[in-house]
Amino acid sequence: MSNKRVYTFQEDLKRRFKNPRFKRAWNESEPEYLLAKQLIEARLSRRLSQRALAKRLHTSQAALSRLETMRANPSLSLLKRIAHALETKFVLSIE
Repeated sequence: MSNKRVYTFQEDLKRRFKNPRFKRAWNESEPEYLLAKQLIEARLSRRLSQRALAKRLHTSQAALSRLETMRANPSLSLLKRIAHALETKFVLSIE
């Protein structure tokens, strides 16, 4: 049996937040994270796969995957198309 300690995500995150550069990068990525989270939730609540939604958008599943994994910066036009394909409303807010 191993004596290695297993760390939880929360423990690791707490440790990493002590690094100012990590904390700043984490906070700066929040808008992208929230957008990706909302896209995934909206898609899943409509029981659509990435492939099915991509077909509605006339784009590739890979392009949609990049949005959901925060590896792409979508245009406002694409976000409006996604909202329309998901039969939902697109709301932009700057606070």
